[in-house]
Amino acid sequence: MSLFDKCAETVRRFDYVKAHNQYFYFREFEPTAAPFVNLAGKRLMMLGANNYLGLSNHPKVIAAAQAAIAKYGTGAGSSRVLTGTSPLHVQLEKKLAEFKGTEDAVLFSSGFMAMMGTVATMVDDGDVVLSDSLNHASIVDGCRLSRAEKRIYRHDDMASLEEELVKCAAFANRLVVTDGVFSMKGTVANLPEIRRLADKYDAAVMIDDAHGAGALGKTGRGTAEHFGLEGKIELTCGTFSKALGSYGGFCATTHDACTFLKFTSRAAVFTASPPPSVAATVLACLEVMDEEPELMDRVRRNSQFMKDGLKQAGFRLEDTITPIIPILIGGDARTFKMAGGLQDEGVVVNPVVPPAVPKEGSLIRVSLMATFTLEQLDQALGKFKKVGRALGVV
Repeated sequence: MSLFDKCAETVRRFDYVKAHNQYFYFREFEPTAAPFVNLAGKRLMMLGANNYLGLSNHPKVIAAAQAAIAKYGTGAGSSRVLTGTSPLHVQLEKKLAEFKGTEDAVLFSSGFMAMMGTVATMVDDGDVVLSDSLNHASIVDGCRLSRAEKRIYRHDDMASLEEELVKCAAFANRLVVTDGVFSMKGTVANLPEIRRLADKYDAAVMIDDAHGAGALGKTGRGTAEHFGLEGKIELTCGTFSKALGSYGGFCATTHDACTFLKFTSRAAVFTASPPPSVAATVLACLEVMDEEPELMDRVRRNSQFMKDGLKQAGFRLEDTITPIIPILIGGDARTFKMAGGLQDEGVVVNPVVPPAVPKEGSLIRVSLMATFTLEQLDQALGKFKKVGRALGVV
């Protein structure tokens, strides 16, 4: 097989799924994360974006980004370590540390790079990293890039985690890494028990809270706040691409660890700085969260309304407390048909099939936003029922 034969084979597979109405990727939405979007001239309800609080469309957030572009231009023009740091970057790092209850924070150019770069840099030869089997790909790649020993424990299985901790060499530094909210299932890590076991076996804890911010905790500060563990997690990473209305990522931890990451993480040093407008956008999002706490109430209300309606209609759901609602369908073909039927009815959802989920675990993934009204969601429920009944899902 030549270098490019695998590329041609991938194209052939995609041509097949397109021909069978099973292709729901790279759809061109205008805009991409609003409650209602346009696709090929058709108006659709967006239940597939992670804009949980609707902040990417908030007037104050848009104005802050526009003002930053007018002042700083569209790009930073360098890595952070050289000439790519503006006052907005420093201000945002301080605000993120306050947001997560840590001494300091360090920015990365994407959430993926934040997770991957932190894991790959913090653990080294002779250390052990223990990772949940369903952790995000960014954590998986960070583990692969590190020189540490890797141990995988069964998903959210604390007995399995303890078994792996027991096997660690007595002299080894240990880092337990977990998603705060698991993006495909919408479930929340058992952070209190992870913390207890980490303390018992002298391990540090890192969480990827990409889907926790804006969704969990009384004030939307994420998984640690939800469990009353603010300031008690050694490393908290996150992204700006979900509730925080932009693109980029960060790690919040001690001042010393942030300095170490800034100067030694290849994902931080050898990449361009996030544009100053990104920092301004996220700062504005954090301000809006403080000023409009009702947004967190609305996204939780909307999520519960949708979950209750889907359950009453007969759909099988993962048990979640987040705005992510996984609807269990089963077979790949029926999952694609469900997504296609909903799109025909004017609702955008995401079909998720193996290898993103286990075999026979195909599902429809719904993400809720605070900016929907209950009337709009009730209309969407009617369409779920119509398509579900036609396909024999309910």
